[in-house]
Amino acid sequence: MNRTTKRVLVLIVGWGFILVGIAGLVLPILQGVLFIVIGLVILSTEYVWAHHLLARLKERFPKLGRTVDEATHRASRWLQRLTRQRETD
Repeated sequence: MNRTTKRVLVLIVGWGFILVGIAGLVLPILQGVLFIVIGLVILSTEYVWAHHLLARLKERFPKLGRTVDEATHRASRWLQRLTRQRETD
């Protein structure tokens, strides 16, 4: 996967989670805050403002910060395994 395609995919998925999170703030079915945080984690790889906002959230809510760090670490390991597996195929 080339760099431009990966960047576009990250932006689409990240903004998609943000939009679902905003909808989840008014809909009783979805957990809006959860989707917004996931979107921020994804977008923080491309946008500095998202990285800073995520850092401020981690400062203000340390338990959330630990959970986000652990989830990010797990996701990066999963992606590494997935990309290695596809490269060897």
